[in-house]
Parts: sequence; C-alpha cells; structure tokens
Amino acid sequence: MHKFPHEYPKPQKKTVTLNKHEDLRKDDYFWLRERENPQVIDYLNKENAYTAEVMKPVQSLEEKLFQELKSRVKEDESSAPVKDGDYYYQGRYEIGQQYPLFTRRKGSLQGTEEILINVPELAKGHSFYQSTGPVVSPNQQLMAFSVDTVGRRFFTIYFKDLKTGKMLPNKIENVRPNVVWANDSETIFYSEQHPETLRSEKIYRYSLKTHKKDLVYYEKDDTFSTYVYKSLSEKYIYIGTQSTLTTEVMYLDANKPYDTFKVFAPREREHEYSVTDGGDKFYIISNKNAKNYKLMTAEIGHTQVKDWKELISHRPDTYLQDVTVFKNYLVLEERKNGLTQIQITDRQGQHSYYIPFADESYLASIGDNREYDTEWVRFDYESMRRPPSVYDINMKTHQQELKKTHEVPNYDANLYRTERVFFTVRDGTQVPVSLIMKKDKKLDGTAPMLIYGYGSYGANMDPWFSSDVFSLVDRGFIYAKAHIRGGSEMGRDWYDNGRTLKKKNTFYDFIDCTDALVKAKYADPKRVYAMGGSAGGLLMGAIMNMRPDLYHGIVAQVPFVDVITTMLDESIPLTTSEYDEWGNPNDKTAYDYIKSYSPYDNVKPQAYPNTLVTTGLHDSQVQYWEPAKWVSKLRENNKGDSVILLKTDMESGHGGASGRFDQLKDTATEYAFILMVNGQ
Repeated sequence: MHKFPHEYPKPQKKTVTLNKHEDLRKDDYFWLRERENPQVIDYLNKENAYTAEVMKPVQSLEEKLFQELKSRVKEDESSAPVKDGDYYYQGRYEIGQQYPLFTRRKGSLQGTEEILINVPELAKGHSFYQSTGPVVSPNQQLMAFSVDTVGRRFFTIYFKDLKTGKMLPNKIENVRPNVVWANDSETIFYSEQHPETLRSEKIYRYSLKTHKKDLVYYEKDDTFSTYVYKSLSEKYIYIGTQSTLTTEVMYLDANKPYDTFKVFAPREREHEYSVTDGGDKFYIISNKNAKNYKLMTAEIGHTQVKDWKELISHRPDTYLQDVTVFKNYLVLEERKNGLTQIQITDRQGQHSYYIPFADESYLASIGDNREYDTEWVRFDYESMRRPPSVYDINMKTHQQELKKTHEVPNYDANLYRTERVFFTVRDGTQVPVSLIMKKDKKLDGTAPMLIYGYGSYGANMDPWFSSDVFSLVDRGFIYAKAHIRGGSEMGRDWYDNGRTLKKKNTFYDFIDCTDALVKAKYADPKRVYAMGGSAGGLLMGAIMNMRPDLYHGIVAQVPFVDVITTMLDESIPLTTSEYDEWGNPNDKTAYDYIKSYSPYDNVKPQAYPNTLVTTGLHDSQVQYWEPAKWVSKLRENNKGDSVILLKTDMESGHGGASGRFDQLKDTATEYAFILMVNGQ
C-alpha cells in the first residue's frame, strides 16, 4: 500500500447559514460556486496538483493502461453504412485521429466518397470539440450540423451546400443541437435553451432563404422541456414537451412549415404519451391506465384521447418502450424480465414475431433506420462479452444479415464468461446483476470486484459491451453492473419505486447487491470498489455515508451530491424540471426526506473509503462546486487513513473530454487509482 502525502489543499471556510422550513444548515464552502473568482480557480488547480502528486507512484501504470485501452480501439473504425434514398451515409475514423469524418457515397458502396464534415480539420485549435454529425435536407442537397467548442452544451448550427461543397453564410448560435428539416428543404425547426437554467424552452422556425427566425413555441412551465422531431414517414413534424411524469405533443404537416402546430392531446398530469405516424394514421404509446404502456392508434383529425383505439394492450410483465412505424410494419422495443426484446408485427398488430437472441444477458435495440418504405429493419446487438454488431432483418421473411461487427483489436471473447444473477434485497425485491470475469475464474472470495450503478431518471444500465473493463478483468477483477431501482430495467414500477420518497431503495439495492455478491464469494470483502457518474455519483455519495465499511475504494464521476441546496436553487440548470425525480424541497416532507440521504448533508465523522472524484469546470449538469465542497467536507470528517482526491478538468463539461483518446485518458486515471489503492 502506498503512503499518501497528507498535506491536501484546504479551501478557506466562509460559513453561510441556509434556512428552509426553520431548519438551519451550515455550509462552510458555499463560496466555491464563484466560478470567476481567481481564488476558486487557484484552489481547483491546487487540488489537481495534489492528485498528480498522490498518483505519481502509478504514473507509469496509468500510461500503460492508456496504451492498453487504446490498443482495443480500432484506429480506422467506421460505422455500418446507412442507406437513405440514393446515398449511403457513414462515419469513419482515420488512423491517429481523435474525431471522425462524416461521408456519403451515391448509388452504391463503391460510389465516390464525398466528405460531408471533416471533424479533425474543424477541431484543430480547440481543446474541446463536439459535432453532432450531418442532418441532411429531404432533397439531399443541403446539410445542417451543430458544434459545441466548450462543453456546456450550447451549440452553433452551420449549413453546407452539398452541390457546391461550400459552407453557407447562415449560422445560428447558442442553441440545442436539435434540428429538423421541413419537406421544402429550405426551412428548419430547432430548439433553444434558457441561458442560465439550460432548460430547452423554445422552438424556432428558420428560413435559409430569408435568414429570418420565428418563435413557433415557448414552453412557459419551467418543469417542462421541449424538443422537435420528424416521423420516419416524413409526413409530420412534432414538438414534444415533457416533464418527469407528463408529456404533450403538437404536430404539423411537414409540407406546410408555415402552418400552425396543433396540440395532439392536451397535457394531463401523469399522462405520458409519445406520437409518430404511418402517413395515414397516428401511433401513440400511452401509459393511461397502463403503467407499462400500450400502443394506440388515432385517425387524422381525431387525435383526442377519447378517439384513440387500442392496438396492443397493456401487459403487466412487458414494458413497451418505443415503436418504429414503417410503411407495412411496426417494430416494438420492449423489456421483459429486465431484458430487451424486439417484436415485429404488421401495421394491424397481427402476425407478430420476436427476434430470437442466444445470450442469457444482452442488449438489443433498434438501429439507424432512415427509409420508410422498406422490408428491412436495422437493429444493434451486444453483450458484456460480445462487441456491438449491426444486423438487418427482413420483416417479411425474417432472414437476418450481419452488416458489421464492431472490431476490437487485442480482444478474444472466448477468454471471458458472463453471468446474470438475481439477489433478494431487504424489502424482498429481486434485483438483477450482470457480471463479467475471466472464463476460468473461481468464485472463492479472493477476487477484487468493481461494481457499477446508476439508478435514476428511469434510465437503464443494460449489460452493454465496454472494451475498457478488460483492463481490470485481465488483472483478476470481476466486473458487476447492478440493475437497481430508479432505472426501468424491470418495468415502470422499477422506476417509480426508486424516485422521490422511495429514492433510498436505489441506495439500499446497491448496498444489498454488494453484500450478496461478497456472501456468494464473487469478491474479496476487503477489495470491493464502486463506481458511478452524475446521478450515479449521488449513489456513490449515499452508499459511502451509509456503509463506508463495504467499499475499499470509490470512483465518483461528476457526482450530484448537494441535493437540497441545488434543488432549492431555481437558477441552476435542470432544477425545477426534476421535482418529480427527487421531490420538491419547498415541500417540508420532501425536504426532510432528501436531507436524510443527500450526500453532502450526511457526511459525518467516520472512516471513509479511498475516493477519486472527477468533475469539469464547465459542467452543465452537475456544477463543479458540488464535488469540490463534498471532497473538502469528506476529508475533514474522515477518521480513516484513506486518500480522497479531486480531479477537475479545467476545459470540459459533463461528458468529460471530447476526443476518443482523451476520454480513454480519463478512464486510465480512474483505473490507475483503483489499482493503486488495491495495491497492484
């Protein structure tokens, strides 16, 4: 075990007393939110220097890990070409490049390559560069694309004339990268966010001819955000608005961009629905009297809820997530028993067929489909052991064609095995855990283990493939992913039982799964590590307060840890729209409950695990000061001899670095930290 230098940076204390519901909370580090204050920048730089000093003994290991991670990246990787009309679109990397080229070929895959966006060229001189890729007009002669060079998710939309290859003078700044073309190929719709809260609140129409923009929709309710999309049939453009539990959709004929959007069905508290169309009628996924959702249809001009007809009814054991409507077929994405499945039927919901999958634990999803009148649907398939593959399946004959397997150099799937186990947690619920390990691994309680979790927003942490984890698995680790409540892996109840006043189930599930894995001899009780990011960082903060003895080390990436203070500050991005997720602390019951688990508020004198906390100065989702304050408070209260580190990326935002190799450097740092405290 390395001896750590103990002279860590100590930010000045300037106590602020926060008062709500006559409850006084003292915050010594509130002032760290002053982003422009040179003292704040100086403190963050000192923390970075301290982290570098502590990790100096594993500097060569970190570099070795980076080279290993990089060796499993195919340098000239490309996506499977996607057909859209006369063209085949593709993204591809050139050797040594951090960013992709976006290209197309006309007529066939042998056609001349046309470079649409040369991202490596455009990214020169930028420490952060994120481009969305091309959004091509219906006549395929113009292209829009969006770029963010800071990482705070403010994009600029640029346009290119694909006939001449020249950029157009038009550009739209400080907006979302959400762009939709009308069928005239000269009008676009896009969304704009509030400059402070970052809530997506406005939809504009913009004419490339006149350079004029018109506001077509403004969402006044600050618990809702809005976006624009177009159906595969290209018949309608839709504006969706959503809060955590409620949605509303408006629609417009894509041939008539200057008409007014009509409300599809007025919003109603806790009614969530989404709409697409098959040209002649609408298809609606709705949770009205259907917790796991059902599929409804509506005729043109008769879109009120009372006019909807049921096509596929609610099933208590199957969670309906999405539908893609083709000219003659429907493709449904569903979940059953925590696993994804894909159902193909005709437009009447008859002659249904499930795509068969062999693995016991996997992830299958609808791929990139751009043509409406086709018999083929593209889907993606992967597992923790099998790299992602792209298949096309014929919806009529069920014939499958493998289009591409993601190539992973220096990797042999036959060396590993996966498992999927269910553990009974404290309230009797059975929680699934996916695992990957070396094929010959004995479960004798001697292996180090990394357990990963998220458990918020109904987001699913599926057993997808990550080539990174093999750098730990090859060193004897077992890697586990806990599918805890707060996600939707096991259906809508799974989400509802892990939010607001049931949020602690998320933390209890993670702790109980960890305990069960140790008891089942998957892990050495002294060498258990946990990792989570963003709301998964909140999970890390909560489990460290509740059961610090269970974990030898924790990696908390951009962690959301100061829940009450943030949820009471309506100027901070994403606050008001999240009341249905965490609860509204302006209400005393919610306040008391959040306060009982909020990581920052529950730090107490005890021995904490070794901890690495990462953040970004420009993070738009979790502000950098939350991790910074938390680290200082943890150190003050830490009764053990563990090391607690803060690493701030002074350039990037919530997603971390933008280049594909720079992202691997972040992972190498995290793994080097785990291996360092593991004594390897």
